Amino acid sequence: MAKIHDNPQVGCAVSRANNSAWRRLADSSLPIAPADSIWRYSRNLNDLDPVQGWKLHISATILNANAVFRKVCSYLARKNVLFKGPRSLDELKKINCGLQYGYSQVGKFITVYPATSTEAVTLARKLDELTRNFRAPAVPFDSAVRPGSCIYYRYGSFINRTMESEAGLQVLAIRDPGGELIPDQRTANQAGPSWVSDPFVRPRSTIQARENPFGTTYRVFQSLSQRGKGGVYKAFDCSVQPPRLCILKEGRRDGEIDWNGRDGRYLVEREAQVLRTLRSVGLDVPRIYSSFEYDENHYLASELIWGESLHAHLYRRRRRLSIRQALNFAFQLATLLREVHNAGWAWRDCKPANLMVTASGKLRPIDFEGATQINERYSTEWSTPAFSPPQDKTAASNKFCKETDLYALGTVIYLLLTGRLPLAKPLAIERLRKGIDQQVVILVAALLSRNPRNRPSASDVCARLPSPD
Repeated sequence: MAKIHDNPQVGCAVSRANNSAWRRLADSSLPIAPADSIWRYSRNLNDLDPVQGWKLHISATILNANAVFRKVCSYLARKNVLFKGPRSLDELKKINCGLQYGYSQVGKFITVYPATSTEAVTLARKLDELTRNFRAPAVPFDSAVRPGSCIYYRYGSFINRTMESEAGLQVLAIRDPGGELIPDQRTANQAGPSWVSDPFVRPRSTIQARENPFGTTYRVFQSLSQRGKGGVYKAFDCSVQPPRLCILKEGRRDGEIDWNGRDGRYLVEREAQVLRTLRSVGLDVPRIYSSFEYDENHYLASELIWGESLHAHLYRRRRRLSIRQALNFAFQLATLLREVHNAGWAWRDCKPANLMVTASGKLRPIDFEGATQINERYSTEWSTPAFSPPQDKTAASNKFCKETDLYALGTVIYLLLTGRLPLAKPLAIERLRKGIDQQVVILVAALLSRNPRNRPSASDVCARLPSPD
């Protein structure tokens, strides 16, 4: 397991050193770097290279990518096989996140394009031997050559060939035995289309199977989100009778690991600790039902809050709220942040998507993965850009983590009142909507100050906002 560093400056130093080392490795072994691509290639495609077949993916984290590549690059070069890697490790970080380039790309550090299925098997066996001591995220929809391997395989296109789907979208394509283009589909538990034979003989795991909680205690019936660090699901918790609905959050080992060594598993374990602490001092955060480990991942089962997110509520209302309703939500949110801050914590992810509106109109917060103690060092690579103060994009400072929440509070109130986000140079609220009390206008402007010291505390905001009836 990667060593976790609490100092954000350490993370920045690790990032610079690893990216610099990767540039040197890539310049030597991946010399072909198209200007319009995030990829670098070992050589140019030639007429003898196939355009589809069994391709291999070597998975790695941003922390061990250089070491993995040093193990495999000379072997691949001797074989004169075509392979590619990312332009930078910052691009690998985006790939492993699963948001910017799609969830199916997670883990795809190095892609190898064997000329034949026989070569694919030979390469995979040797690459697995070379990388046996490394840990890496799983590649969704690919098959591992053995349990725990960094090497994955799947049948697919070797070139950027597309076709129009039935829905009118451009999708990646391969040719079937009749020469017709068909979608290059990525599905779980299927390494290739039905008309190809899987040439890989995968050894069975020698690890004794544990009782699977997803076949006994928890019955997942809906996936709410998927990304590199883990998934979020709706499930039935059968540990009680009658079974109750719950939210099941998954933290994947080595998933979306950051430069400070924190992966998805760490984040979910940390969130469980934060929720327990905040509930112990009376905050109405989601109740924890249980937390457990399975397949080296960590899971958190918690209360399903009935309602819709404030983001969905605003979307349904076309961002049109009465001033009275907007100020009601603003007062509730300020009260929530006051309680969080008084408990010694900063939320660091205050935004409409993380606030549930119940049937009674009450706001309840969710998602505390990024929460930190006010006096604790933290990484700035967390909060959503639209709700982050300008200085959070540059120098890291744990000194102003509480003030980051206050800026987000100002952003949300501005959005509630105007239906717009305050971009780089926001218009004054009174120019976008009439009838707002001047004290509220002044308060929001102070919250959005570029100087964190000028932002009023959450307690001050509660005192200066009109209290709901």
